[in-house]
Formats: sequence, C-alpha cells, structure tokens
Amino acid sequence: TIVMEMRLPIALMALVVGAALGLGGAQMQTLLDNPLASPFTLGIAAAAGFGAALALVVNSLFGLESLLSIPLGAFFFSMLAASMLFGLALMHHVNSQTIILAGIALLFLFQSLLSLLQFVSSPELNQQIVFWLFGSLMRTTWDSLTITFVITLGCSVLLYRDAWKLTCLRLGEARARSLGVNINALRIKTLVLVALMTATAISFVGIIGFIGLFAPLLAKMLGARRLLARLMLAPLIGALILWLSDQLILWLA
Repeated sequence: TIVMEMRLPIALMALVVGAALGLGGAQMQTLLDNPLASPFTLGIAAAAGFGAALALVVNSLFGLESLLSIPLGAFFFSMLAASMLFGLALMHHVNSQTIILAGIALLFLFQSLLSLLQFVSSPELNQQIVFWLFGSLMRTTWDSLTITFVITLGCSVLLYRDAWKLTCLRLGEARARSLGVNINALRIKTLVLVALMTATAISFVGIIGFIGLFAPLLAKMLGARRLLARLMLAPLIGALILWLSDQLILWLA
C-alpha cells in the first residue's frame, strides 16, 4: 500500500514534471534565443502561485474545502499570464527581447499581487500559502499523475514536430522566413503548448522554478550542440534532477 499509493506515484510524478519543465525551458530558450528564458522567468509560475494563493483565500473566506480549486486556480492564472504573452507575440514588429521583458514584468506583477495576499491573510492561511509555494510532490495522486502525463506526452509530440522550424529560427528570423517558416505562428504554437504543459505540472505540485532554467543549460554543457539532441536531453536531465531531489528529501526526512 505504501509503495502503490504513496511512493510510486510521487516518483513517477517527479519524472513527468521534471521532463515537462526541462522540455519547456529548452523550447523557450530556443524560441526566444535567450538562455535566461523559462516558464518561471516568463511569469507563468508566478501567476500559478498567485492563482493557488487566491484559491486558498477564497476557500477560507467561504468555508470551502475543495482541494481541486487550488490546482484549478493555479492553472487558470498561469494560462492567463501565457495569454498575455500570446497577444504580444501576435503583434507585428515584436521581437523575442520584447516578449522576455514582458514576461519579467508579469513575473514582478504576480509576485507583487501574491505579496499583497500574504499581507492581508491570517497567519494560518499564510502558512498554507507558503507551504504550496515551496513546491511539493507529496500531494500527488494517481489521477493527477495521469492528467499530467497525458498532457505532457501530447504537448511533447507536437513540440518535437516543429524541431526543424526551431532549427531554422536559430539562423535568424530573416533566414527562417526565407525558408518558409511562419515566425508568428511558430511563436504562438510553442508558447501555447509550453504554457499548457508547464501550467498543468505546476498546478499539481506547486512552483518548481530551477529545472526549466538549468536543465537546458546543462544539456548544452554536456555537449548537446545540435538542437534536436538538446531537446531530447533536457527533459531527461530535468526528470533526473527532480527525481534525485525527491530522493534526497526523503533520505533527509
């Protein structure tokens, strides 16, 4: 019972979430041509944190005990932040640097809103908010694992289909357009899929920000110079890092 209901779902969720964040970070860094781009630095994770905290506050005010409202709140606000980036990417004459700056602005905006919620909340509620913001795999169930795995798998397949377009984009936007790549359509599709994949993962386990930034960089350091190799290696590194982190926490406990 301990293995099947507790340890196995947590271990599998660590692999799935780590892979989702690693692939999401690699896609964003390639799309925006910036090693600092990731779902966390673009404000998607901060929006999820605010959504979860707001759901906790609403539950406390109205005496609700629905555990589903927390991941739903996190998912809704993370997709809201991503939609703002989608709208910006649709505008003409908007380059990748502008999208990154907009993402950083969203990061500070939702962090400020989260600080405001913590300021007006009771100490007991504040403790719950901080616990969720730390990020934890302990709330994993088979249902949440299944949802995360299915969405991650579907988004990954669609993202890998555009690997050659991203390779063209690395040659420069002008060269990519001359090769027939629709830059705006590629940006929107990649942003939507990465946001959906990472928002689903974050909504169930809380904010885990370092993997999406670190895993692609480590893949490049290990010699994955070609884009497809990096996109294949980054999810594996992300899954391994989060699984080892979970094992370390279990050993320390």
